Amino acid sequence: MRLLLSSLVLLSAAAFAADVAAPVPTPAPAGAGVYFIEPTDAAIVKQEFTVRFGLHGMGVAPAGIAHPNTGHHHLLIDVEAPPKAGEVIPNDTQHRHFGGGQTEAILTLAPGRHRLQLLLGDHMHRPHDPPVMSAPVTITVE
Repeated sequence: MRLLLSSLVLLSAAAFAADVAAPVPTPAPAGAGVYFIEPTDAAIVKQEFTVRFGLHGMGVAPAGIAHPNTGHHHLLIDVEAPPKAGEVIPNDTQHRHFGGGQTEAILTLAPGRHRLQLLLGDHMHRPHDPPVMSAPVTITVE
């Protein structure tokens, strides 16, 4: 009996660890999309400029709030390969988090060409499945 209980405890712990190690991506509704209101593709902007985020088919909720069909914005700057569904979006100078539910931001970038892309994240900063991601825009900073 003791051996059976020990085996059950170990199996339960292994199943729990597998669930924690491989989180299930948050589903996104069909047709949901995120896009740039500004800047537009090929825009020439000053070093400090405003970025406005648009979203359709979903709502905005702050990070940490798990509510169906919602998420919060992440701005990818000069990132070629975004994180996959279920992976945590890094928080660094190339992956800007707007976990407060912001829909716009003032951005300062170095002069030159930059590639911007929006990626909606779930309550845990993970892309949805399928990803809700904008088309990239390329801007030139004066």
